[in-house]
Amino acid sequence: MPFSRRSVLSLTGSFLTVGALGSPTLAAEDQRKTMRTLGDPSAKVTVAEFFSLTCTHCAAFSRETMPDVEKDLIGPGKVRFVYHDFPLDQVALTAAMVARYLPVDRYYPFVTALFANQDRWAFARGVNSTDEIWKMAALAGMNRPTFDHAVADEDLRNWILQEQQQDQDQYKIDSTPSFLINGQKYSGEMSYDAFRKLIPGVS
Repeated sequence: MPFSRRSVLSLTGSFLTVGALGSPTLAAEDQRKTMRTLGDPSAKVTVAEFFSLTCTHCAAFSRETMPDVEKDLIGPGKVRFVYHDFPLDQVALTAAMVARYLPVDRYYPFVTALFANQDRWAFARGVNSTDEIWKMAALAGMNRPTFDHAVADEDLRNWILQEQQQDQDQYKIDSTPSFLINGQKYSGEMSYDAFRKLIPGVS
């Protein structure tokens, strides 16, 4: 999905909060800003994905390509995947914040579920996207006080935006999804065969 500087700047405006603040669990508080990864930390190839949860191309990559990446590259220990939040709008930012309040081992399944149901919570007419994200978070085991705290967490919100700006400046990210594969940048949704050809040392 094309990215513009304005879309990042627009996120620094008013922020939607839902309900009264609750008290998050200590684990959720501690894990908010930890790196989200899949795969063996000692894998020879590291892939960083810069994604927005409201990006339709990111969703297509998650649905159509990522299952084979996970099975053939991540599972066998050939690739380590590192996730970078790169929200393109307020809805994506809210979803990213909620995802980071889940236990680390539930992050990937939750993000995968959000992508699989993107049309329902992100783009459906007449729905409140935050309410729809709450429904999915509840299915993932999050309680309402933790959810309310997540969407109102200004510190996390600012951290995600700062990390996004840093990634934009350092890696020249200008679209989602974008990938850094052992430091080399590639952009756009791609098939598994196309993705696999970018992985060094994989036959």
